[in-house]
Amino acid sequence: MPEMEQRLFGTDGIRGVAGQFPLDRETVQLIARLLVTHLTEILNGEPQLVIGRDTRESGPEIELAVAQGALAAGASVRSAGVITTPGVAYITRTTPFDAGIVISASHNPFRDNGIKIFSPSGKKLADEMEQKIEADISKHRGSGIPVDDVQGGWLGGQAKDETAFRDRYTSFLSNEIGGGLDLSGLKIGIDCANGAASEIGPKVFKELGADIQVISAKPDGRNINEGCGSLHLEGLQKLVTDQRLDLGIAFDGDADRALFVDATGKLVDGDVTLYILAADFKRRGVLAGNRVVATVMSNIGLELALREHDIELDRVQVGDRYVLEELLTRGAKLGGEQSGHIIFPDISLAGDGIITAIELLRAVGESGVSLAELASRMPRYPQILVNVRVRSKPPFDTLPAVKASADRIERELEGRGRLLLRYSGTENLARVMIEGEEEKKINEQANELAEMIRQSIG
Repeated sequence: MPEMEQRLFGTDGIRGVAGQFPLDRETVQLIARLLVTHLTEILNGEPQLVIGRDTRESGPEIELAVAQGALAAGASVRSAGVITTPGVAYITRTTPFDAGIVISASHNPFRDNGIKIFSPSGKKLADEMEQKIEADISKHRGSGIPVDDVQGGWLGGQAKDETAFRDRYTSFLSNEIGGGLDLSGLKIGIDCANGAASEIGPKVFKELGADIQVISAKPDGRNINEGCGSLHLEGLQKLVTDQRLDLGIAFDGDADRALFVDATGKLVDGDVTLYILAADFKRRGVLAGNRVVATVMSNIGLELALREHDIELDRVQVGDRYVLEELLTRGAKLGGEQSGHIIFPDISLAGDGIITAIELLRAVGESGVSLAELASRMPRYPQILVNVRVRSKPPFDTLPAVKASADRIERELEGRGRLLLRYSGTENLARVMIEGEEEKKINEQANELAEMIRQSIG
């Protein structure tokens, strides 16, 4: 498939290998230039942009390329430096910026990077704008842009901005979101994934009074997400159990999600987090419509547990942007993904791992019982997820062997489980998810179906 036929924007912005299309310098400059051009048409004036990044070694170079393209197209650009993705969304929303740009590949390895763009509302860039930029990329590739003196002007005087933006965001988390929350006496382990939360995360929880122990908070440009963070909980689990802590918090590289570990070392994922928060919100009378929004990947146990509290679960396709759309459409107050990406639309339209942690700790504190006790109240069905690397992404029902296998498995489940087939929005992967009563059986089914996919398009 020719590279220009591929969609640049996935479910979470643009993502790829740093230095390669579309994250080579020329294309990044062009993307920024096109963004500014379209914003200028809408605003009928000079767009104001803010850029933030995570800790990847490629971040400064990509940030510079974004600045070069934006400045050359007539924008005003300021840097927030190393800051979380939701931190950029907050700065964009509360300061007169017309767009916020994040240089991050979230939970991906350090070699990858990406570009996410936020509007002043704190929402990610609208599909219409993404489509306009994509349509113009092939038309304008190869057209040079003037960058004389841009680098010198960009590098000068940014440090003061970076400190001010980080301090403002940290204060918001500690004083507004964490207002009235006293974590004194609580022993917490924090895994920062050697990413964007490495400075901000520990500072917030320390200011809230917690006794904290921190791991993976020494980024070197290459160790982001490496054996740590929300995808690799082993280190945090060991820290919590060895040091007899009350719980642990794990962020991913850009800290837009958080997973938790209870005092026994057991994982508390996004489904369980949603359950605990939903029950707490309903008790406080702030769960509008008694509904929660989750994705098709959420365990059926969440649905059953919420039903016991007379709370309805609405499912959408995978991707936080779809969760947000449904939240806004329904007027709901809580939604998220199994991965720990939770959205509180009354607080922020972007998922924020630190806000999620603060809200969960508030719910645990007011319950009077431990995180482990609260988590145990949500039953879980066995769930198997198998990823298959693919060379293309045709509809599954156009692949005869895959369709036949999937149809047979659905008949075998007979309403006592779920089969979900989908493609990743950010990687060349097919995902096979099966839930059912018997783990051994669904494991066999998932691997059989994965093999059919592998033979067809792997």
